[in-house]
Amino acid sequence: MIIGVPKEIMRGEKRVAAIPETVKKMVESGATVLFEKGAGVGSHYWDEAYEEAGAQTIADVEELFSKAEVILKVKEPQFNHEKNKHELDMMHEGQYLITFIHPASPANHQMVKHMAERGIIGLTLDGVPRISRAQSMDALSSMSACAGYKGMIMGINDISKFAPFVTSAVGRLKPATVFVIGTGVAGLRALATAKGLGAMVYSADIRPEANSNAESLGAIIVDTGVPAEIAVSADGKHANQLPEKWLEIERDHLKETIAKADIVFCSALIQGKVAPVLLTEELVESMNPGSVIVDISIDQGGNCAITTPGAVETKHDVIIQGIKNIPGMLSTSSTIMFSKNIHNLLTYLTKDNEIALDLSDEIVASILVTKDSKIVHEGALEAMGLK
Repeated sequence: MIIGVPKEIMRGEKRVAAIPETVKKMVESGATVLFEKGAGVGSHYWDEAYEEAGAQTIADVEELFSKAEVILKVKEPQFNHEKNKHELDMMHEGQYLITFIHPASPANHQMVKHMAERGIIGLTLDGVPRISRAQSMDALSSMSACAGYKGMIMGINDISKFAPFVTSAVGRLKPATVFVIGTGVAGLRALATAKGLGAMVYSADIRPEANSNAESLGAIIVDTGVPAEIAVSADGKHANQLPEKWLEIERDHLKETIAKADIVFCSALIQGKVAPVLLTEELVESMNPGSVIVDISIDQGGNCAITTPGAVETKHDVIIQGIKNIPGMLSTSSTIMFSKNIHNLLTYLTKDNEIALDLSDEIVASILVTKDSKIVHEGALEAMGLK
């Protein structure tokens, strides 16, 4: 098996899909690893370390894409301005792509369709199910922890006030008010970070268990108004995609806390689906001037209706952060975690030094996006109106 690891070309992305440690393991298992020169520099890994681990370093990424049978990436395929062509157009039929594709996100629909047209077999890391045997492959959870920590630091940095309660010679200054919406892995890490910095923290989630976890970290829980039987899947593991009438009820319950928050941290996701819109433009307008929205759910469409993907903009005197690669700003830690997750998944999928997809397997069924020149991902098909 020939595995290719290209350099990430998304603006500001410093992560890489393999570290020397995982390259060595892949080579020892019988694979050939092609590594684009300089791909690890952003995470402080040099080409010499990859060569010592057994990788073949390649200067021309087009050659890497041409020769590899499997491509390991961090972010979804992008347009390569140096080559003046899209990364997908450098790939070939029957080639495997393992990365974060976020196929349900409207911003990625055309890319997913193009992937199918090219005959590329796409496997998305955001589809790895939250089950015990898949924990070591769950890059979404790993990256969510990074995004929760760094995203909250970014939010704190952008507000123009102290985070903690401060006593001074001229009187007391109240702590910043932080509202975390969605307390999964990212939300809990964000919550703990804000709490550790002394902010007053509120949180909301439609899942009772998530609220219990947030409360144990010191958050004040805001009721969403959504009954558990509507909010949570039958197995109790995941949040359901809510009909619009329940989203309206949830927004109504959240609006008072949103209006008084200095930071609204948006991390509510539905696995494999488009993220629920919980902040309308009207709710953004209700916020105080200088307040901040950190919308880390933007890869799946965003929780705020007016977040611009990949940008930080001020709208209605509110700073709205839509950065798409926050874990890339924590590149050393996130690369270590990500590379081990993706290697564990690759190992799971490999039999006799080849990828063998068992379509009846829960993990495979959850991550498969395109196969046989067709889009097969349920969430993507729903979001595209094709199902």
